[in-house]
Amino acid sequence: MKKEVKDTIIVDLGQKLKEYPHFYLVDVTGLNAEATSKLRRDCFKQEIKMVVVKNTLLREAMDASDVDFAPLYGSLKNNTAVLFAHTANVPAKLLKDYAKEGIPALKAAYAEEEFYVGADKLDELVSIKSKNEVIADIVSLLQSPAKNVISSLQSGANTIHGVLKTLGERAE
Repeated sequence: MKKEVKDTIIVDLGQKLKEYPHFYLVDVTGLNAEATSKLRRDCFKQEIKMVVVKNTLLREAMDASDVDFAPLYGSLKNNTAVLFAHTANVPAKLLKDYAKEGIPALKAAYAEEEFYVGADKLDELVSIKSKNEVIADIVSLLQSPAKNVISSLQSGANTIHGVLKTLGERAE
């Protein structure tokens, strides 16, 4: 491979590392063409960008990045595919579906500004809540006390209305 082509790939990978806040390193050693094609289709459906890379070129792109990706360097062995995503847990859920077959296997991940190294971290990655899920949880927690206050005020208004009506209907 010519140096110009390598430089182009490194720059492209560097752009993806900046563009996507989460990525997974996956071992695709045992995948045949049909299985790889199916994985790519599944990734596309879930808005995951899958790129099969040379480990040395990915490492150079990581070195050029503002983030220190040193904890991931040990995972750069064998055939590697990088799954780039905007939502941290989406690739983990996809890999969990594939876990029955054992391929592709998670090597490492960078999600929510944390490093996860090893296939045993897949369950942790699946349980990460996305930004929208956290916002929904907070909104529901905030709504619950407000709903209680409103229902109390409404029931109090009905009680006051009943008392006033009874007093108004009383003969003087």
